[in-house]
Parts: sequence; C-alpha cells; structure tokens
Amino acid sequence: MTELRGKPLVAELERRFIVAHSRVAMPGGTVDIMHPENTDALISEEDMVRDDRLPYWADIWPSSRVLAREVARETGTGRNLLELGAGLGLVCIGALRAGYDVLASDYYDDALLFARANAWRTLRREPRTRMIDWRDLPLDLAVADRVVAADVLYEDRYPPLVVNVIARALAPNGVATIADPGRPMVEQFFELLPAHGLRLRNTEIVEYDESPAKQTIRLHHIVRTS
Repeated sequence: MTELRGKPLVAELERRFIVAHSRVAMPGGTVDIMHPENTDALISEEDMVRDDRLPYWADIWPSSRVLAREVARETGTGRNLLELGAGLGLVCIGALRAGYDVLASDYYDDALLFARANAWRTLRREPRTRMIDWRDLPLDLAVADRVVAADVLYEDRYPPLVVNVIARALAPNGVATIADPGRPMVEQFFELLPAHGLRLRNTEIVEYDESPAKQTIRLHHIVRTS
C-alpha cells in the first residue's frame, strides 16, 4: 500500500478524526496545528490493558511550545535532530524551520501521521518518522547532534528509559534538551545521568503564561561527560 503524503494524508486524517485547529506563535510565523478535537475519545481500553497508554500525544503541551520556540531559533543546517515523543509535530516544525534533518519518533502511529501532516501543512515538507518503543530500542537507531523531548518524565518508569535513549542516540559532541514543567521524576532522571556517561550542562528557565496555562518550564541541556 502506498504511503499517503501531503494533501492526501491530511484528507485521510480529516476523514478518520473530528479535527480542530490551534494556532501557536512561533519564530518564523504562527503555526496552525491540526489535532483531534476530543482527546478523551482516543482512549483505548486495549492500550490501557496492554501498557497503560494514554493519548497524551494529541494535546499541545506548554513544554512542547517552549521547546519548539527554542529549537526554531537554532541553526540546524548540516545537523540532525531526533525528537522523542513527537506528538502533533510542533517541535518538529520548529526544527525543520531551523534547518535540521529531523527524525520524529513516537509510540503512537497516529501521532506520527499528525506530525507529518502538520509539517506539510506549514512547510510543504515532512520530517522522517519512526515508531520507537523506548523499552526495545531498534539496533539501527542512528546518533543525532540534537536529541529533544517535551514533558516526557511524567511517570516513574520513564526516567531510566529516557536516559537510556539519550545515551544510545546522542552524538559525542551533541546536546540533548528535555523541556519539563517541574515533574517530580526529573530528579531521578538527573541521578541516572552519570552512570550513562551523561551530565546536566545547564538549565534554562522559561516562564510560560498563555491562557489557560501558566507554568515554569525548565530546559535541561544534557551532554556527554567525555
């Protein structure tokens, strides 16, 4: 079966889902993000029974907005970027605007379809995508100059998995950035870094105040120890 791309992909998602649109201010111009209108309608009993999966990918979280703007201001030409938990594709759009060669990854196939569709709607081009289970990383996962993720440390099982992905995927002189709204699990994440040859280089604090959310977002920049 031929993979749908561009306009046919957008049409297929509009056929399968009741969609809504949200506008997000970004460097380079406001982005219109297409997303499922009702996140609760996406909850699958089968997914819950199998591994407690919930469709968090279908929301535009404050951390993803802050991270997308951060990445969009960078110079990515000639460099590659891996996003963990790409969701609707907002960060991918920022990275593509910055000139990165982007690989968007997620644990939901539908998330990757929306990421591709939103990138095409905005830029008329798409990121590369890959479905990745952090518990079973593909052996051929390539290293990346930038590894980024937004609000992925919300359960106690995730810090060791995220640390392991970064240790596997981050290039020797690369930088990983985790955007976090103050989840308790971030301290466990920091504690695990040294054993994986990683360290916290620095943290930037961004005050996010866009109705209806008001949060302090921390951008944790991770590098290799040597």
